[in-house]
Order: sequence, then C-alpha cells, then structure tokens
Amino acid sequence: MVRAPESRILLVEDEESLAVGLQFNLQQEGYVVERAVDGREALTLFAAQEFDLIILDLMLPYVDGYEVAREVRAVSPQLPILMLTARTTAKDRIQGLEAGADDYLTKPFHLKELLLRVQGMLKRKQWYQDVTQQEPVVRFGENTVNFATLRAQTRKEEFQLTAREAMVLKYLIEHEGRVVSRKELLENVWQVEGTVQTRTVDAFIARLRKYFEADPKHPEFITSVREVGYQFLSGA
Repeated sequence: MVRAPESRILLVEDEESLAVGLQFNLQQEGYVVERAVDGREALTLFAAQEFDLIILDLMLPYVDGYEVAREVRAVSPQLPILMLTARTTAKDRIQGLEAGADDYLTKPFHLKELLLRVQGMLKRKQWYQDVTQQEPVVRFGENTVNFATLRAQTRKEEFQLTAREAMVLKYLIEHEGRVVSRKELLENVWQVEGTVQTRTVDAFIARLRKYFEADPKHPEFITSVREVGYQFLSGA
C-alpha cells in the first residue's frame, strides 16, 4: 500500500451526481472524505480540519477554485491539490497552476485515472517530506530554494513555489549532471505511466526557467537535451 491508512481528503465539488459518486469510490479505497459544495464551505472545512489532499473543482459558487487554491496555499504550501476543470485551454491550466494546483484533470475523466492520481499525489507527498529533511536548502548561482517552506529567492525577487514545482526541481537537483527524461519525471514526480502523452512536464520546466534563469531561452541551470529530456547543472 503506497498511501498512509485513512488519508483524509477534502472533496470540493458542487455537481451533486459527480460528487456523490466520487465520494463513494474514494471511501471504497479507504480514504476518509469530507465534501464541500462550494468554495466558501471548502475554506471553512480547511480551516477547521487537517487534510492530506484536496480535490478541487474550478467552477464553484461563492468562491471559485482559483481563490480556494490561493488561500489554501497561503497557509499550507505542501498540501496536494488536484484541480478538476471542464476548461481545456492552456491558459486555464496555467492559471490553475499559478493559483497553486499541483495537478489537474479535465472533465469528463475516468474514475481509475482520478484514483491513480490521488494515490500518486499522496505517495509524492511522503517522498517529498523525506527528501526535504535531508537537504532543505539548496543554492545555485544567485538562487536559493528552501524546500521545507517552498520559499525561493533569486536576484530579482522572493516568492513561493508550488509543491509540484518544488518536487520537479528537487528531483532534477538530486540527479544533477544526469539527463532526466520526461518519462522518468512523469513516473517519479507525477507517479503516472511514462507512456502518457502530456506536455505538462515541459510546462513546469518552462516555469522553473522563468523563475531561476537570467535568460530562460538560453538556460544555464536547467538545460535541454534534444529528444531526450532535461539536465540540471548547478555551475558549482
């Protein structure tokens, strides 16, 4: 079993038929599930209880999923958030990631895929906590990253990474000098099959370069190896 027993999940979904089905199936997998029907109730439950993961619909009454994610992130930077959305454009996905979502599923989706995503996110959470204890602060060039607090400092600014951004960067740093394929990142950071066709990895790499490279188009630390993957070089 890859997840802790009785992991607690906050399910935020206003579509009754979908929410009831998801809650039942998650409980069948052994999770403890609290459900919120709107963004306002979600924030109330989040403030009152401890959760291991949030499944968050984007379009919600009162407070939308973007704002819920932002408010959760301000308090709990490492809590995994899986965003559900009927929107399919890259702009919407990027906005969700910027708000603090770690991963997203586009409606309609297969139940098995959601359950695998949940399982993988909980496993990643434990892996990240373990590796963070070994080396919580890393410096490269003029950049400093605190992987425990997810705070980053560059020559330009200080800001907060999302948990997934930090996980991708941490994995690359742990394997410095070695070319890491997209398949490897998908299997070890996303915990999904490397055969899945997705540009998600590239989107995260682009974001990390924007943060830490003086010239993102000509990266110094996170370089590309054509048709293979990515390589981290600290320059030390």
